[in-house]
Amino acid sequence: MDTISLKAGEGFEQVMEFYMPMVYRIAFARVGNREDAEDITQNVFLRYYKANCGFDSEEHRKAWLIRCAVNSSNTFAGSAWFRHRASDEGMENMSDQTEDFTEGTDRKSAVMQAVMRLPDKYRLVIHLFYFEDMSVSDISKMTKIRENTVRSQLSRAREMLKPMLKEVDFC
Repeated sequence: MDTISLKAGEGFEQVMEFYMPMVYRIAFARVGNREDAEDITQNVFLRYYKANCGFDSEEHRKAWLIRCAVNSSNTFAGSAWFRHRASDEGMENMSDQTEDFTEGTDRKSAVMQAVMRLPDKYRLVIHLFYFEDMSVSDISKMTKIRENTVRSQLSRAREMLKPMLKEVDFC
């Protein structure tokens, strides 16, 4: 993702417009539901607005937003209400949920649907690594998971994805 350089006169609206898709994708990768991801995204930007932090750089701002999105998503996904609802609903309407997330291409849609079928702990690291172009070290810092654990989760997730993506034409 490109970074932006905000001038002194630019503010919250520009930051929100630029980073909202990234925050939404992170939340969606964790919770797997459009409405919940939208709520989490709103909460992240509300926290950003209230924090009114000065950031050293755009990388610092982006890291703060990613960390906030990961924390908010994990808190939401850890709630008893979410766990109970998730066990009732399952992932039956995932193709509908991933439609706007994948910008319409069949291949992207198939990949996202496969990623969303992964267990929770693998979805987030796969998303951060491949969709947000984060390094293992950065993912480790953002998720507070050891680097070796991140590598293991990425490796296991790739192994789970192979049979799911066998039919997808990548040529």
